[in-house]
Amino acid sequence: MGYLRSVHRSKSELILRIILHSIVALLFCCGVGVVHAQDDPPLQLKQTIALPGVEGRIDHVALDVAGDRLFVCALGSNTVEVLDLRKSERVHSITGLGAPQGVAYIPQVDRIFVANDKGGICKIYDGKSYQAIGEINFKDDADNVRYDDSSKRIYVGFGNGGIGIVSASEGKTVGSIKLAAHPEAFELEKRERRIFVNVPNARHVAVIDRDKGEVIATWKTNGAFGNFPMALDEANHRLFIGCRIPSKLVVLNTESGDVVTSMDISGDPDDLFYDNKRHRIYAICGAGKIDIIEQADANTYKISAKIDTADGARTGLFVPERGTLFVAVPHRGSQQAEIRAYQIE
Repeated sequence: MGYLRSVHRSKSELILRIILHSIVALLFCCGVGVVHAQDDPPLQLKQTIALPGVEGRIDHVALDVAGDRLFVCALGSNTVEVLDLRKSERVHSITGLGAPQGVAYIPQVDRIFVANDKGGICKIYDGKSYQAIGEINFKDDADNVRYDDSSKRIYVGFGNGGIGIVSASEGKTVGSIKLAAHPEAFELEKRERRIFVNVPNARHVAVIDRDKGEVIATWKTNGAFGNFPMALDEANHRLFIGCRIPSKLVVLNTESGDVVTSMDISGDPDDLFYDNKRHRIYAICGAGKIDIIEQADANTYKISAKIDTADGARTGLFVPERGTLFVAVPHRGSQQAEIRAYQIE
């Protein structure tokens, strides 16, 4: 009888193990995200740089690779904070700005371009002395800034619907592209000649032909609105759109404009980055999370982890060459304003 009970117990345990393994496999196949255990996080906090005196919103960030400097748009304080990453400290504040939103550092000319909301002024500074050496007046709400190394041109989103084109060497406007409403994040193709632009107030993504200097198509995001951040996987012809109403990641096919898939993400996304090496998307969300989305293939995505940050921390910068994700944390309550650098595992 003891032998029979032992055999019965062994069979029951085997059946239970099979059932548990089947449940885990089913959950994975259905795309249910698996959050990494605390002893194996995909992001490791490696550096924190305090920003004493910085108040209010912090907007976009740029990097001087050779000089190991980070430029931070402290929108609420009307400054750009210059951080020395080697010393892990702030070394300068560019003051007298009007709600700076976008920034780009151009090493070839050693200049810093800062786009301001108030007055729409894009100010140009010397990269060594930080002295103002010029400005471009876009009239209203100069915002996101992108640099095209192949043409040596800077693109600045501004106003009620435009992208200004600036010669980096001359610091002058050489063209402008009309949009239906104010542009938020946009991405420039490297292999082709298009620009993809989030235009949330028009509830679409605009597609620009750079050679023609005009919009050639508009794409919808299937009932998800407030499309602010964007990232591009050019090799797989996929465009990633972060929406806030509701909070979703929408994946578009850049060959057709069709929605490939969408998924829920954390609230208030404001920066989105694609990691080509690891086939991941990082969504920095103001709800205090970094959502990490794994790309199994061009059509299949799932959340693999949600990393806790801080309330209102929704902007940052991904530097693929360093495997580093910077996140800007604003001052709220007992939480000081700071920049956090995460090493990607």
